[in-house]
Amino acid sequence: QVQLVESGGGLVQPGGSLRLSCAASGSDFSRHNMAWYRQAPGKQRELVAAITSSGTTNYADSVKGRFTISRDNAKNTVYLQMNSLKPEDTAVYYCNARLWLWTSWGQGTQVTVSS
Repeated sequence: QVQLVESGGGLVQPGGSLRLSCAASGSDFSRHNMAWYRQAPGKQRELVAAITSSGTTNYADSVKGRFTISRDNAKNTVYLQMNSLKPEDTAVYYCNARLWLWTSWGQGTQVTVSS
């Protein structure tokens, strides 16, 4: 099991950038597959980006070329670098960790893209 603490959300103008961080504690972080999800009001939670324990990444089509997921195992932290932000990116962003049958969620952090 791991506990996840997110940070970095906030208000940004269209075209701007934010970097979200998710700090994990409680177990071997390097063995976990990590992901970022988001949920906008009235919409289903969706996968934004994922990175496996081996470093393989995957992205939703809507964020390809704009977002980058990365991890620093020495710091037990996963990041989501968000560039060229659009109003449609406004949502609560959640960090997720999975190891075999176990899954953990962060509390979520609000990202608002508005002029």
